[in-house]
Amino acid sequence: MRSTLNLALGAMLALLHAPSGAQTTDQLPRSRGAMLYENHCGTCHSKELHWRDQRLAKDWAGLANQVRRWQNNAGLNWTGEDIEAVAMLLNERYYRYPR
Repeated sequence: MRSTLNLALGAMLALLHAPSGAQTTDQLPRSRGAMLYENHCGTCHSKELHWRDQRLAKDWAGLANQVRRWQNNAGLNWTGEDIEAVAMLLNERYYRYPR
């Protein structure tokens, strides 16, 4: 029992002191774009929305314009940095458009 507890404690300490590249995504803080999207958009938008054939965003500029449009429709008053952060998040997760 004691050796199992020591082993678990050692593993936890190793994770705390691991280099940042060794952390899992669950351990990393969420990006501003992820927080904005999850708090304001994620309720209605599932990943299927981003994979549909009739998507409105066809390139990076179109994606940023759609984020700008929908945050405006929702009255969110995001800054340009907020819009770009959410567009970057969506591009990384789903679209992979060149910038």
